[in-house]
Amino acid sequence: MGDRQFPWIGARLIVGVVIVGWALSYLGTGSGEKEFQTTLDAMKQVHSFRVAYSATPPTQHNELLWEVDCERDIVHRQSHYIQTNTNPPGEMKMDSIIVAGHEYDRQSDGTWGPGRYGFGNGTAKWYCGSLARGTDSNLLPQIATMIRRGIIQKGDKKTVNGVRCREWLVTMKGAPGGLEHDTVCLGLEDHLPYEMTVDWEHSRASFSDYNTTLQFDMPEVALQPASAAR
Repeated sequence: MGDRQFPWIGARLIVGVVIVGWALSYLGTGSGEKEFQTTLDAMKQVHSFRVAYSATPPTQHNELLWEVDCERDIVHRQSHYIQTNTNPPGEMKMDSIIVAGHEYDRQSDGTWGPGRYGFGNGTAKWYCGSLARGTDSNLLPQIATMIRRGIIQKGDKKTVNGVRCREWLVTMKGAPGGLEHDTVCLGLEDHLPYEMTVDWEHSRASFSDYNTTLQFDMPEVALQPASAAR
């Protein structure tokens, strides 16, 4: 009798080891939460970056670009909206730059004029302060919220804009419909985010040029010393 029970005991032990090993793979080093915490810490060191975003609502195609330089306190924002259900398609473009809290908008003749669109509250100082504190900046992926509320699963490796990264699948608990399923691709070497997708309207954002010197077409008045600008 005892000899017949031994194989079953052995099988149960093997199953138990497999279950424990599976659990440790999520709780131990390399788990999603720990990887995302490493990303959050890496983002604290970011001082410049570029974000390209696109979405395709049923009757629109939207593209936006942000370029942020923390050290010079500059945010450059471009947006391009196309209304696809009209003939001809409707189109709107906006080009704004915020330098040290002062907003300038691109005019029809290509020059810069006073801000008209009210983006002045999205300053580089605000975005970069959020990154340095480890809180969500609303430009880079909301890693802090994902750590608190996300169910994180490891995906496959891929290449985004020439950078090797690993995709992570994130299900946000309690998120509104269309916003509960995200993917984030984190750099294999620097752990920074390089791509994010959201179910809502096929939204996709790519992130690049971390900690590089960004080139801006600056308004002339923004280049003048403070005493001369007054």
